[in-house]
Amino acid sequence: MGSHLVDLLIADGHHITVLDDLSTSQAKNLAGALESPHCTLVQGSILDVALVEKLVGEVDGCFHLAAALGVERIIERPLESLEINVRGSEIVLRACAARGIRTLVTSTSEIYGKSEDIPLQEDGDRVLGSPLKSRWTYSAAKALEEAYAIILHQQEGLPVVIARLFNTVGPRQTGAYGMVIPRFVKAALEGETLRIHGDGTQSRVFCHVTDAVRALNGLFFSDISGDVFNVGGVGEISIAELAQKVISQTHSSSHVELIPYAEAYGTGFEDMQRRVPDISKINRAIGWKPEISLEGIIDDVASFISTHGDSQ
Repeated sequence: MGSHLVDLLIADGHHITVLDDLSTSQAKNLAGALESPHCTLVQGSILDVALVEKLVGEVDGCFHLAAALGVERIIERPLESLEINVRGSEIVLRACAARGIRTLVTSTSEIYGKSEDIPLQEDGDRVLGSPLKSRWTYSAAKALEEAYAIILHQQEGLPVVIARLFNTVGPRQTGAYGMVIPRFVKAALEGETLRIHGDGTQSRVFCHVTDAVRALNGLFFSDISGDVFNVGGVGEISIAELAQKVISQTHSSSHVELIPYAEAYGTGFEDMQRRVPDISKINRAIGWKPEISLEGIIDDVASFISTHGDSQ
């Protein structure tokens, strides 16, 4: 997602410094941007206080997208994920507050947990499972990140806005960390089995990365601070229906297999049954709405994978 945002910002004439540890991406995603003298890539971690403070001191705005993400990574490496998502975000946000620079934080639909108050609204309650289950550490960490941002806005005047992303998908995304559409598309293109975790009745709404970065750009350059907005697509679909849709659109002969959660993630895994955003607030605030359909998302991902392979 970050590389698409960089492309947009450079096209708008901005000078960009990217800090990335490349743990879930590759420098080649920035190949086009790095051809411009207006883009610099610094390979490093948001846990490096001195580096973060140095880089923040050289810019007049910060998009904070860095996070440990993906269900599989969070379950396999929960301690590392917590450190990056809590301590790392604290370092970034404190540095931005010290400079008083415009900041955008990307949060997540995981914030809502198992809430059944559909569609999910920004001021809705969170419903989480036991803290003994590492599945919920990402949600807890991102909630702390949001709280940190809002408190720094209230107490130190940090001009910050928060975007809660719902299942952003597009070219350059890898399926290696559990991202469902690139994983399904890659399997379908290769004639392999599409493996669904759970019974497939769980549903999601997907948003093309191009639409999502338009939302981030619009929020960042608005005069809104101290508030949070859902950023997502329209058109709820079950994962079982999604698998069949991918097979159909890619003209694949692949089959579908259901994998019990316990086999995929271990005993005690929990998931959200439905994750559907209410995006009326951001539409009222900046006039944003998604433009690319699920069919367009699948086509773009399939085209990218056919040409470039999976990103990892």
